[in-house]
Amino acid sequence: MPCVDKPLSELRTYQGVNPKPADFDEFWDRELAALKKIDANVELVPAEFQVPHVECFNLYFTGSGGARVHAKYVRPLDVAGPHPALVQFHGYSGRSGDWHGMLAYAAAGYSVAFLDCRGQAGMSEDVGGVKGNTLHGHIIRGLDDCPENLLFKHIFLDTAQLAGIVMDMPEVDATRVGATGGSQGGALTIACAALEPRIKLAAPVYPFLCDYKRVWDMDLDQNAYAELRNFFRMFDPRHEREEEIFTRLGYIDLQFLAPRIKAETKLFCGLMDNICPPSTQFAAYNRMTCKKDIVIYPDFGHENLPDSGDIIYHFMLGL
Repeated sequence: MPCVDKPLSELRTYQGVNPKPADFDEFWDRELAALKKIDANVELVPAEFQVPHVECFNLYFTGSGGARVHAKYVRPLDVAGPHPALVQFHGYSGRSGDWHGMLAYAAAGYSVAFLDCRGQAGMSEDVGGVKGNTLHGHIIRGLDDCPENLLFKHIFLDTAQLAGIVMDMPEVDATRVGATGGSQGGALTIACAALEPRIKLAAPVYPFLCDYKRVWDMDLDQNAYAELRNFFRMFDPRHEREEEIFTRLGYIDLQFLAPRIKAETKLFCGLMDNICPPSTQFAAYNRMTCKKDIVIYPDFGHENLPDSGDIIYHFMLGL
């Protein structure tokens, strides 16, 4: 069959090529310790959208750097005692999904939180404040600054903080919380499960933000990854800092956070994906040491994967 990447037999053992920062684990340990000291100041505001048997809220909290972050939150009204919950994440440049899309899980007795990523199409705040380019994209936001100011560092922390807030809800059983999303949402699912080890089930769909150097080597620094090319053209046209730049990107490379995941994980991958190449996804998947499975669609790319939503729904019913 045609392919855009390595043969499947090689994908199953591929370990990634992006350099890992020497202090990667210490960096994330420090960031998580700092996150615990933040007063989240959680606020639940009833939403205009309401339906029978479910309460719908706009949830706000203060995240790292002082940003006020938004998520949609729904909880079922007819469930006795603590119940399971799900945190969801959207694709790059988007926003949390419509309220009605959260109701299938609410009907099964789940609370659901859906994050708006900072500075994208939703209601979360991007407080900015970095040196260098802010014109194109979030991968490179802060790339010419210190790694503590990478925007995706803050967004990764938002995922863990939101999961912890949901786990602290009196109606939620903190031992029965899952995470899911596609593309950027798949990346954030991995980040959430890695940084909040109490996540029980994780279902990332063709995750973004993995193995940046591989994307570059495949000449696929376009579409969602186009800002990588823009950055080099504007700020390092002769690639004199290539190793430094890719190493700094390593702080927000999900393949290096993946070994922290304790959740049972089911990853979905289309082998014709030329947006988030399969090898980059396998770079993260192959580093996971948790109980895991990968659902492969040989003829599909970065698009709707038939039945994937139903498979995820049944998977999450195991919470």
